[in-house]
Amino acid sequence: MRPVTVRLFVIPGSHPAMGARLMLEHKGIPYKRVDLIPVASKGILRAAGFPGVKVPALNLDGQKIQGSRDIARALDGAQPEPTLFPSDPDQRQAVEEAERWGDEVFQPAPRRIIWWLLKRSRAGMESLMEGARVGVPVSMAVKTAAPIAALSARFNESTDDNVRADLAALLGWIDHVDALIADGAIGGSEPNAADFQIAPSVRLFMTMEDLRPYFEGRPAAEFARRVCPDYPGSIPAALPADWLPAAPAAV
Repeated sequence: MRPVTVRLFVIPGSHPAMGARLMLEHKGIPYKRVDLIPVASKGILRAAGFPGVKVPALNLDGQKIQGSRDIARALDGAQPEPTLFPSDPDQRQAVEEAERWGDEVFQPAPRRIIWWLLKRSRAGMESLMEGARVGVPVSMAVKTAAPIAALSARFNESTDDNVRADLAALLGWIDHVDALIADGAIGGSEPNAADFQIAPSVRLFMTMEDLRPYFEGRPAAEFARRVCPDYPGSIPAALPADWLPAAPAAV
C-alpha cells in the first residue's frame, strides 16, 4: 500500500538528493519536495524530527529516513515494485557493492570540488539552484551566499589537498564506472539502487566545465544522462590547470 504522506527534504544541486528524487519517481510515488539552504538545513532537519543533519531526508508516512542508501531500502519496503534491488543473490551483491562504492568513495568528491569552487566564486551557483524554492528569490539567495559557501567548504573538507587528491583519482573513477556498466551492475534495462546512487554524481561532475571533457564520449556519460536526464548547473572553468589530469579521456 502506498504511503499516505511523503516529504523529501533536499538541498538544491545535491546529487544524493537527486538520486532520492529519481527513486521516488521511478516507483511512481508522489511526494512533496522541501528545498533547504545549506548550513541552515541542519537546524531545520533537527526541528523536523530527523536524527541527523544530512540530506536527502525522507518523511515516509511518519518514518524519518536519511541518506540515499537507507532511502532505497525504505522505498522497496514501502512499495516493492518496481524493485531497486535484484532478487538473485549474486546480482544483488554486485548492485550493493556498486552502491556502497558510489556512496562512500565517489559521491563525496564532486561535492568537495563544487564547494571549493563556490567558495572562491559564486559563478554558476544560481544555475545549480534552478527551480528551487527556498523562501527568497534565488538571485537574492546567491548574493548573500558567501558565508554559506565558506562554511559548506569547511564542513565538506574542501581543502586544496583533498581537491587535488580527488582530481588525481578522477580518471580511475571514470574507468570504474565504465567497468560497472560493462559488468552489468549498473546501466541495465531497468535502473537499480546503484544506478540512482552513481548517475547523479557523474552528472554533478559534468556540470563543471573543467571536468566535463573527461567524461564525454565515455559509457559513464551516456549512462548518467539516461538515468538522470535533467541535472541543473553549469560551473565555469576555474580549477588550476596543473591540478587537472594530464589529458581528457579519449573520445
